[in-house]
Amino acid sequence: MSIDPILGLDPDTLAIRAGIERSQFNEHSEALYLTSSFVFNSAAEAAARFSGAEEGNVYARFTNPTVTAMQQRLAALEGAEACIATASGMAAIMSAVMALLSSGDHVVVSRGVFGATQQLFGNILSRFGITSTFVPATDLDAYRAAVTPSTKMFFIESPSNPLTELVDIAAVAAIAHESKALLAVDNCFCSPALQQPLKLGADLVIHSATKYLDGQGRVLGGAVCGSKVLVDEVLKFLRTAGPCISPFNAWVILKGLETLKIRMAAQSASALELATWLEAQPQVARVFYPGLPSHAQYDLAKRQQRSGGAIVSFEVKGGRAEAWTVVDSTRVVSITANLGDTKTTLTHPASTTHGRISPEAREAAGIRESLLRVAVGLEAIEDLKADLARGLAKLAV
Repeated sequence: MSIDPILGLDPDTLAIRAGIERSQFNEHSEALYLTSSFVFNSAAEAAARFSGAEEGNVYARFTNPTVTAMQQRLAALEGAEACIATASGMAAIMSAVMALLSSGDHVVVSRGVFGATQQLFGNILSRFGITSTFVPATDLDAYRAAVTPSTKMFFIESPSNPLTELVDIAAVAAIAHESKALLAVDNCFCSPALQQPLKLGADLVIHSATKYLDGQGRVLGGAVCGSKVLVDEVLKFLRTAGPCISPFNAWVILKGLETLKIRMAAQSASALELATWLEAQPQVARVFYPGLPSHAQYDLAKRQQRSGGAIVSFEVKGGRAEAWTVVDSTRVVSITANLGDTKTTLTHPASTTHGRISPEAREAAGIRESLLRVAVGLEAIEDLKADLARGLAKLAV
């Protein structure tokens, strides 16, 4: 059985049913195809598959039934025509850029993107002739001013990691399209359960499927969603360069998509409660959470997202020593840089996720030594408050 998103099914149904293609055994749960290659019935069939004249599986680097199921399900949830899965979120960004840009092209990037994304656009791609200009994520005039005749792509992250800055996706899409450029949106923090950038005008949606799409911290994966024309170009790059996802990882993520909505709803509700509590703590200087009225883009968050999400960042009064005291005093949350897990995680971005970028770049992005990021999981919220309170109580007010 195959579920086509054009049938008009609700996203909650698509998260469970899209992408199912049963084998001759008529299994109920999606099958896991652990094979590197596929057998052809004849030389003519092999030639037709390799040339693309006939649809079908060829080699697991770029065709696999389990991976196809994951791609179809995620495309359905994002409202996309097509999706291509990759080995990781960073592999997804790299694949999209390498497939759609050439030496001499220019990218406008929102300044608050993830540290590894900053490294990719700021350092690595420039070695291959692709230049980038970083602009303040919320400054629409800065996006316009950054456009050059060679601008071919805008790349944004909304909400940003870790400060949860929001980009007005529809407004930036309009600016990008005026300059004949594509807009790619990293939708990692929200997932399609909370935000669908394609409906707001984006051309591509990028995912680190490692995060909320899996949801339990088990495997690495990434994805690029968009029109069939654009995704087919990414597929051509993946087929040759090989940053592909393993069928096992795709199967794990496929099953994770089934519970995405209920996980995101529960984790977002806990995040809002934790953010509200943190704002009331005397040792906390500032809280960053789009679901709080104090967030600078609270109104945009209400229009663009279904909730504030599950990421809460906050600055303690002091610097690195005080932030590390809070981290080292925890007994429940996990001290790790990953996010999107059912287990709450805590990290100090300036020395971990953003540690490889220059101090000047960190300061420009607002990543201060006093900043901590909490990715709220599914534990009892009172236990999370008590765990953070233990360290906060050690700080001078």
